[in-house]
Amino acid sequence: MIELLVVIGVLAVLLTIVLIAINPARQFSQSNDTKRRSDVNALLNAVHQYAADNKGVLPGGAEIGVAPVVINIANTPTLCADLVTDYLAALPVDPLTNNGLPVTDCAALGWDTGYTIVRSAANSRITVAAPDGELDLAISVTR
Repeated sequence: MIELLVVIGVLAVLLTIVLIAINPARQFSQSNDTKRRSDVNALLNAVHQYAADNKGVLPGGAEIGVAPVVINIANTPTLCADLVTDYLAALPVDPLTNNGLPVTDCAALGWDTGYTIVRSAANSRITVAAPDGELDLAISVTR
């Protein structure tokens, strides 16, 4: 009986060590941040491709300003319409926003990506950011 208890105790210690080493919560956070980085790059690439195809005109017209704006139905409906299907199959969203489902219908009510976009006043460079990063806090790409 004592041998059985010792074996169970050793197994419990080994299981605890393995769980601490793997840290599933951190793995999920890293996965979400990786998706955010990918989404931010995809959005920025689509914006630049649109501008290249339209003689430097940005998608959404005046929706991309010098103050960061959240990419959602209230702030950037034209940006979505300009990009979706021609430059992106669907508008990517933050993993913790909109149940992680990408926006395929820009006319649908209430969609929100959780990402922001801004144009620099000094040099017109575009920055797309994921302000709700988990481990990296804020993820952004500027081009």
